[in-house]
Amino acid sequence: MTKTLNPSAPLIDPFGRAITYLRLSVTDRCDLRCTYCMAENMTFLPKSDLLDAVELDTVASAFIARGVRKIRITGGEPLVRRNTIDIMHRISRHLGDGLDELTLTTNGTQLEKYAEALVKVGVRRINISLDTLDPISFSRITRGGRLQQVLDGIAAAQSHGLKIKLNVVVLKHENLEQLPSIIEWAHRRDIEVTLIEAMPMGEIEEDRFDQYTPLSDVQKNLAKNWTLSRDSYRTGGPSDYWRVEETGGRLGFITPMSNNFCGGCNRVRLTCTGRLFLCLGQSDDADLRAVLRGGGDIHAALDEAIARKPKSHDFLIDAPGQRPAVPRHMSMTGG
Repeated sequence: MTKTLNPSAPLIDPFGRAITYLRLSVTDRCDLRCTYCMAENMTFLPKSDLLDAVELDTVASAFIARGVRKIRITGGEPLVRRNTIDIMHRISRHLGDGLDELTLTTNGTQLEKYAEALVKVGVRRINISLDTLDPISFSRITRGGRLQQVLDGIAAAQSHGLKIKLNVVVLKHENLEQLPSIIEWAHRRDIEVTLIEAMPMGEIEEDRFDQYTPLSDVQKNLAKNWTLSRDSYRTGGPSDYWRVEETGGRLGFITPMSNNFCGGCNRVRLTCTGRLFLCLGQSDDADLRAVLRGGGDIHAALDEAIARKPKSHDFLIDAPGQRPAVPRHMSMTGG
């Protein structure tokens, strides 16, 4: 592999977009089995396939040297990996020295145990995936999960000063009618909410067409009873933010299906096995584990990979029975 000419040069893709955001998965395992995310009977990777703590830190450090300012730790459920806090502690040494933010996306089940440790390694904000506040619906969506465990985790996180954003995947026949109550509940607790369209990733038992509803329709329905005003707040991500005047809270919409937002994409995703995916909705990747374990030049590998980053994804849900746009599950890619 040719050595990179400048290992501190920013990573710029073929469309002039600077890569400043890395979503770093530490495990494909999860303690829930959400119906839109994975199959009921998943086969997880052997632990020997995963990057170890040193390898994850090496990759993260290389990205930071090349201009990445934000790293989000993901999974699966990242907190089911025993040494996730250690991994984050290693990466946190870059905070204030190239890295602006180290954060986490979690399902909340382990937060009661780990909230304090997250704060100690420099985490200030987290995203929690929560699609319902109804215990029966929660158990059905997650295939057996306990809602109270997540609510206790949220309480613990807030007690330690963590700011929370709820990510809610909108499911046509499961939580569509619950959205106003979820938003009101969250806003009363100073928790932001982002609604997300279901995406066609990985084979599951249910038909994606039966799950999907465009958020443009959701927004119209919410606007029948609430006053929604556009919010100038931006995180560098794909959310389009609005202010709900009646609750005083912020509401985000992520619309990968109905309103493509790829033009400003600033991110890439690294799986727990070291596969660098350049787009959530494409299959092209780069094997960084082979580079690390083969003694190759990680910076040259990053240059070669980013030069292939596509302009946009190919997600599509417009008819019943469609195969997923990409075969891998979200838990394998990193949420």
